[in-house]
Amino acid sequence: MTEQPDRDNPDTDNPDTNDPDSTAPELFTWEFATDPYPAYAWLREHAPVHRTVLPSGVEAWLVTRYADAKQALADQRLSKNPAHHDEPAHAKGKTGIPGERKAELMTHLLNIDPPDHTRLRRLVSKAFTPRRVAEFAPRVQELTDQLIDRFAADGEADLIHDFAFPLPIYAICDLLGVPREDQDDFRDWAGMMIRHGGGPRGGVARSVKKMRGYLLELIHRKRAELPADPAPGEDLISGLIRASDHGEHLTENEAAAMAFILLFAGFETTVNLIGNGTYALLTHPEQRERLQRSLTEGDDAGDGEGDRGLLETGVEELLRYDGPVELATWRFATEPLSIGGQDIAPGDPVLVVLAAADRDPARFSDPDTLDLSRRDNQHLGYGHGIHYCLGAPLARLEGQTALATLLTRLPDLRLGVDPGELRWRGGLIMRGLRTLPVQFTPVHSGSQGDRA
Repeated sequence: MTEQPDRDNPDTDNPDTNDPDSTAPELFTWEFATDPYPAYAWLREHAPVHRTVLPSGVEAWLVTRYADAKQALADQRLSKNPAHHDEPAHAKGKTGIPGERKAELMTHLLNIDPPDHTRLRRLVSKAFTPRRVAEFAPRVQELTDQLIDRFAADGEADLIHDFAFPLPIYAICDLLGVPREDQDDFRDWAGMMIRHGGGPRGGVARSVKKMRGYLLELIHRKRAELPADPAPGEDLISGLIRASDHGEHLTENEAAAMAFILLFAGFETTVNLIGNGTYALLTHPEQRERLQRSLTEGDDAGDGEGDRGLLETGVEELLRYDGPVELATWRFATEPLSIGGQDIAPGDPVLVVLAAADRDPARFSDPDTLDLSRRDNQHLGYGHGIHYCLGAPLARLEGQTALATLLTRLPDLRLGVDPGELRWRGGLIMRGLRTLPVQFTPVHSGSQGDRA
């Protein structure tokens, strides 16, 4: 979630800025976006804490080894507040979500430190407890089945546009309390944001502004209609309003920014988890068949994993192997510090490369191998420390439900194009496919229809 470089533009390529004669691989090119892992392997070995110029013009340190990454993610000398960035004029405003500054949506969990971070996180954490997420599971399954119903009889689909994208949008809208009749507007705005420069100029900023205006209006409406006592399973925006009205000192802008970032962070990671995960399974047929057997036969498959066991470890492995978040969001040094033996100056931006850390052979055996039954898998796909992804339980539920339902309802699911034809979206933080064309034997269902 940052200023989005254009990975399809070769003019944005940049070599290692430490040494012009270095053999460091080029970063942020189209070829790099397709498969960044060889470049990250080189950095881990030769320049594990590497200063580079990003396509946006911002200079930053890239942290690529697992041990260093885990240290950096938990180091409170690395602030999330962009005010600590010692940024030159040409880089001003290029380290956040496009449009969030002008829309006054900066005060959210990805941009603040304790004690404000502690206060705001406490307000929303109850919405993502294992119990609350488990209560939401039937709705996620319902949405999953309804979306598959729409294309099951066609024999083909774009799994990003038709499935991976709308599922988490509708789910997080339900959780926030966005009325069903307004959720397609959110889908349009989110679609513009996820295109990362592929739409009209300024489209992302306009979508952010529209989203803020809508959220402020919705907060006003919900406050006016808020019952005296909370109902079971009260939506998250109503809960934020109730907390604010009972002394938690949540400003209107904080409430809007919180709803905004939960929506934004709560859908794109899951879009990529479903898309990247499905692609990995389709290109690793032995692992995919193993998972399908476990889903249909349980322990009789001979895996010893049971129905949910292999699915749960499998999703964790997909998060490690080619996860939805390539780089953790921005951090800025507040004082001199050292990471991996490299001195970092106050004001310097630091980007932890989760994708590189999760393929570190010093931490994971055979890190470039997809093994759905991998046990010792403390990956960093959702971060580490106080900024660990709040919505990780919901994302896991959505990922497990989506993949299990796809593989059981469309058992001969296969890629509809050669893998070399697929394109990855531009962007610095997230990693995800633009499209994922698939084919399968048409399945006629009597439940096709509109979303409930």
